[in-house]
Amino acid sequence: MTPTQPNACADAAPLAPTFWQALRYWLKLGCVSFGGPAGQIALMHEELVERRRWISEKRFLHALNYCMLLPGPEAQQLATYMGWLLHKRWGGLVAGGLFVLPSLLLLIVLSALYMRFGDLPAVSGLLYGIKPAVIAIVLAAAWRIGSRTLKNRLLQGMAVLAFVAIFALQVPFPAIVLVAAALGWLGGRYAPGAFAVGGGHGSAAKAPPRRALIDDDTPTPPHARFGWAGFGRVLLAGLALWSLGLGALVALLGWEATLTQMGWFFTKAAWLTFGGAYAVLPYVFQGAVEHYQWLSPAQMMDGLALGESTPGPLIIVVSYVGFVGAWNQALYGPEALLLAGVAGACVVTFFTFLPSFIFIFLGGPFIESTHGKLGFTAPLTGITAAVVGVILNLALFFAWHALWPQGWAGPFEWPAALIAVLALVALVRLKSHVMAVVAGAALAGLAVWALR
Repeated sequence: MTPTQPNACADAAPLAPTFWQALRYWLKLGCVSFGGPAGQIALMHEELVERRRWISEKRFLHALNYCMLLPGPEAQQLATYMGWLLHKRWGGLVAGGLFVLPSLLLLIVLSALYMRFGDLPAVSGLLYGIKPAVIAIVLAAAWRIGSRTLKNRLLQGMAVLAFVAIFALQVPFPAIVLVAAALGWLGGRYAPGAFAVGGGHGSAAKAPPRRALIDDDTPTPPHARFGWAGFGRVLLAGLALWSLGLGALVALLGWEATLTQMGWFFTKAAWLTFGGAYAVLPYVFQGAVEHYQWLSPAQMMDGLALGESTPGPLIIVVSYVGFVGAWNQALYGPEALLLAGVAGACVVTFFTFLPSFIFIFLGGPFIESTHGKLGFTAPLTGITAAVVGVILNLALFFAWHALWPQGWAGPFEWPAALIAVLALVALVRLKSHVMAVVAGAALAGLAVWALR
């Protein structure tokens, strides 16, 4: 194949990119994909649809609709889908893998620095400001999801019920997801108007009427056509990879070992990430902090801030959880803490992202065979409504630890509360970038720490 010609005639389809040309693009995307899923999807739309014209607007949005229905990071899944459509499964593995790899490497470095130097006064001051910023980030996420989803009293009531269930009744997050999905399914049958999906990500303005390499009327490539034999091979390969990974951990370390339990726990978490990373964070918090006690609430909050400051999907924060949890457990002794942290991060990343690849390779051929609007979204709408209440509970828990660090009997940290309010205003009203808010809050925390 030859490179895409930038000066090609406007009404002619561009030439197909080679595998290596596409690889360079996916690597670049993985290094610059800041801004959360909406920003990442917009970046892909601008490059793939508008500039390079590797895929048409309708085909791009059709794939996006599918990724939005899946558990897992939709932007990473969309990159995997695009890579698979262009260059078969190897293309999907490269596109999805490079979307995660730069952020994983950067997060390992940041996590190691945090664990080594987190007790220094200057670092403590920075973290003093970052923790209330995390409260604002989580509240802003609840606001974004709620304003898009809670369009009527029925969905608002589901959000309230989910909040009460997890806050007052301590109902596990998976149970809340299952009940919300069931209510959404019933709502789709008996009150379809209340559970109609609106909006979506709607990446960009309508594309100019130019031909794309994979255009609206382009036949589905042979490798992307649905067949039960191919479906079975992918399913068996995915199950084999998961079984080999978890089986190796059990054989080498035992079922109760920390790395084995991390692999099992984050396999379950990967199936619960409907509605984005903030939806699964309460489940991760319940398991990693409260049940397994791999890390402290303060470390979890700091990890969310580190995850916000790296490119790639926000769910990559689970790699930080694996790193810090394995470091805290000193898996290989006190002289090999870094090795333990890297092992924990890699294990968690593997089991968290493996299902996303399986979903794309399994379902992609079926989606390519439809080229129509996906239905049956009412359960997802119900889950997303419940997620708003769950996220609010997470924000309250973070606020308690940041604003009353010594418990209710201790002093109220009003400087931290002020930082949280200002950060929330910057995010919701001023539409400031998350990284800018985190940086400003860190500097404010350093100033407060210095004055003390």
